[in-house]
Amino acid sequence: MSDLREARTLTDAAERDLSALHGMDDAAVFADEIFGFHVQQAAEKLLKAWLAMLGETYPLSHDLAALLDMVNTHGADVARFDTLVDYSRYAVRLRYAGADPGARPLNRSEALGRVDELFEEVQRRLTSAEST
Repeated sequence: MSDLREARTLTDAAERDLSALHGMDDAAVFADEIFGFHVQQAAEKLLKAWLAMLGETYPLSHDLAALLDMVNTHGADVARFDTLVDYSRYAVRLRYAGADPGARPLNRSEALGRVDELFEEVQRRLTSAEST
């Protein structure tokens, strides 16, 4: 049985991460580790919301690949969100250790666009489920 209340709670929490992300376009003010952490958090919460709607018990994990695979097993086409998998490393390791000084800067507009798209997908599905 789907858990729409849990899905709504997670979606609302992800929306707060998204709001923060929309204000983090200045890399001189917000380090990539901070931006990447909020991308990961928003994606994690949204995928867990999707799983809750599907009636799945989601794992206590920050692994976006595993969460995407779980959603995918229900027949949802999630391939367009595969690039978010790279942000799993920001959940813990890079948040505390910092990025490699020689690493390429994050493509913030691409990441934000992908998380926005995931939010819209989950929000659409949730609103539809709540109205039935």
